[in-house]
Amino acid sequence: MAEARPASATAAVDLFKLGNYSTKAIRTSNAPKTLFIVTPENEGTYPVLLFLHGYNICPCCYSQLLQHISSHGYIIVAPLFLGVCSLYCRPDIKSAAEVTNWLSSGLQPMLPENVVPNLSRLALAGHSRWGYLAFALALGNANITMDLKFLALIGIDPVAGANKCMKSVPKILTGVPNSFNLDMPMMVIGTGLGGESMIGCIPCSCAPDGLNYAEFFKECKENCLGFVISEYGHTDMLDDDFCNNCLGTSIGKLMGSMCKSGKGDKTLMIECVGGLVVAMLMAQLEGESRELDAIVDNSSIAPVKLEVM
Repeated sequence: MAEARPASATAAVDLFKLGNYSTKAIRTSNAPKTLFIVTPENEGTYPVLLFLHGYNICPCCYSQLLQHISSHGYIIVAPLFLGVCSLYCRPDIKSAAEVTNWLSSGLQPMLPENVVPNLSRLALAGHSRWGYLAFALALGNANITMDLKFLALIGIDPVAGANKCMKSVPKILTGVPNSFNLDMPMMVIGTGLGGESMIGCIPCSCAPDGLNYAEFFKECKENCLGFVISEYGHTDMLDDDFCNNCLGTSIGKLMGSMCKSGKGDKTLMIECVGGLVVAMLMAQLEGESRELDAIVDNSSIAPVKLEVM
């Protein structure tokens, strides 16, 4: 007879599955940036996550991941950033801050009736190059005052440049452990294949060593959790047909094709990333940390191989 899991572990397993809330996707241009919003449809008041997508990848390419997170009771706001320049990021950092300030007056009218955002419980997350941007925003590089406070920061395979000679600007990585001057709780999620090249012996990867999740985790202070999804790649948390239905993302699609992918079921990867994000949001926005603690204590409850850093 199999040994019964503790209640906290059983609840943590449920975070890797869709939640109990039905969700709705909304697109709007009535904001500083075009937005892709995913929200619960059920009446209620919900915490909010500002999500910054990867380099030239439309937010809607994360539909399955964002729906997974939202189904556990979170409103997700994902601005659209598209452009050829990938290294000079100050304009996009400023735009992300402007979207953050817009939330107070602009988000409520965009939502279904009787769905209310609780902006006192706000978190920030980003993937890939815009995972770097999330850290840069949190570090105060927008050069404008933000009216709202982020209570948690999540980097999903963050990357701070193409290589060590082509770093994103502003250059927030210093190579010094614990150098990020951030007091908020943080989580860094890395991928085991993100640093590997698809082009044989040519050193070209989507998440190069020295600029990827490992460096971000090293430069975070002790209030940071780190996980590595070891058998998957940098874009494996995207929808299977990512970018196929989005205009203006040919660069993102090309970049995605250069990223090494895992051989496992991508749905499980999406569930793993989604569950980790939900666990972090529950812990830091709602004070429910048992599930996150259970994952840290026993990462084998995740749907794919998961390593704790």
